Amino acid sequence: EVEVDFDGTTLWNGLPVDDATLASYFNTAANQLPQPEIHLRPNRRVKYDYVAKVLAMAQRLGVTKLGFVGNEQFMD
Repeated sequence: EVEVDFDGTTLWNGLPVDDATLASYFNTAANQLPQPEIHLRPNRRVKYDYVAKVLAMAQRLGVTKLGFVGNEQFMD
């Protein structure tokens, strides 16, 4: 699970990661067969730019199974 906190901090399975580490994790996931589904959970207060950066990185590295979770926080 990838979380993007309100201040743009990115967490992988609850642990903060920098861009290089996140890229490494995405690359590893993209090369697994079958490719695992990665769940992206953005904080409701995060700027879209931070989320877009994570999405672009995942796409660039070949991640094809990425889904948003926690969308119920935006339904109120």
